[in-house]
Amino acid sequence: MVELKYFERSDFKQLIDWVDSPEFLLQWGGPGFDYPLNDTQLENYIENANNENADTLVYKVIDKETGEVIGHISLGKIDRKNQSARMGKVLVGNNTARGKGIGQQMIKEVLKIAFDGLKLHRVSLGVFDFNVPAIACYEKAGFIKEGLHRDSRKNGNEYWSLWQMSILENEWSETRNI
Repeated sequence: MVELKYFERSDFKQLIDWVDSPEFLLQWGGPGFDYPLNDTQLENYIENANNENADTLVYKVIDKETGEVIGHISLGKIDRKNQSARMGKVLVGNNTARGKGIGQQMIKEVLKIAFDGLKLHRVSLGVFDFNVPAIACYEKAGFIKEGLHRDSRKNGNEYWSLWQMSILENEWSETRNI
């Protein structure tokens, strides 16, 4: 089982250590960061996050058994008027924790915050089309593919296509206990 706690300055070094290449940074953080990831970029990332009216909530993921930080996830672009948000920055950073359902638990915890806590109607995300394990994880959590943004990000000399996915509150209600 996992627990989400707000991501803080004391967590910067571990996240920076996990992000070990420009490709991985683009895959994890999208176009909002430049490689190498550093404290200044992370300061900007959390500057207006994690307060009552914030439009971004940034979390570290803690293994309840060990107390160890094993991942990262965020809920951004929180739009209270339209009751929507965007899940992102999903990372099971600890290699030994991968493949054990941690991603699924992280997603469920963030969706609880989104739908039960913030009373949102829709949560969306973007995932690169080649990231088959992540797509399977999102679909298992109830997300539905809405469309493919072809060649939407440039990485070196190649372009990456991005699936847009979402889950609505009624779909969450149906899948939350699976």
